[in-house]
Amino acid sequence: MTDKYSDIIHLPYQKSKKRPPMLNSHRAAQFAPFAALTGHDMAVREVARLTVDKLELDESSITRLNEKIQRLKEHLLNQPRVTITYFQHDEKKSGGVYVTTDGYVKKIDDYHNTLVMSQGTLISFSDIFDIECHELFCHDESF
Repeated sequence: MTDKYSDIIHLPYQKSKKRPPMLNSHRAAQFAPFAALTGHDMAVREVARLTVDKLELDESSITRLNEKIQRLKEHLLNQPRVTITYFQHDEKKSGGVYVTTDGYVKKIDDYHNTLVMSQGTLISFSDIFDIECHELFCHDESF
């Protein structure tokens, strides 16, 4: 490489007499990343985001969950503290994720088959995978 430019490498830089020097902020813009496809990065991230299929519970697990919900209804005035693992459907893709939330049961709506947590989370009975109760009345065979 030195042989190719050896005749001019020692010469001083010649500034343009017609144009002013470029500002550093404009010069930096020349090296900024260029996204030719708008939204492509977001689309790639969306495809890479993992979801899982909802697990189907067997009859004994469904019966056990129904018993736990019934027990929570009986003690609803105490706002029992529970940890619930439930399936959260994905809005954009098929499947979803399993979420575990910890809090107090505020309301059980039999008409809509939902459980309302104190922080406002609505959980459908059909999406509940497991309920773990932290109250004294829960510590027997049914929980």
